[in-house]
Amino acid sequence: MKKSVNTIRGIALDLSSLVSYQKNSVISREIIKGESGTVTLFAFDKNEGLSEHTAPFDAMVIVLDGSVKICISKKPHLLKKGQSIIMPAHQPHSLKAIKRFKMLLILIKK
Repeated sequence: MKKSVNTIRGIALDLSSLVSYQKNSVISREIIKGESGTVTLFAFDKNEGLSEHTAPFDAMVIVLDGSVKICISKKPHLLKKGQSIIMPAHQPHSLKAIKRFKMLLILIKK
């Protein structure tokens, strides 16, 4: 059973266990949403990704499992479990799962 955000507050969590892989899919689960930003978990099956886009705010990716290729302004970055990168605001970025992977995305608006 999927726990609601209200039931996970104030307890230690294994973030990776809060989102599951699904074949040929990208799954997301918002953990925190507020005026100042969001914290979202993602699970990507192998070869799944997000096409190139921009965001108005910096966004930090923390890889929780697997590996991913993240391109920022056409420059590729290969990340694996335990690594992170900050995608700068207004710079085009995309990502593609090299192996299935999970990430935590932190977006701060202010």
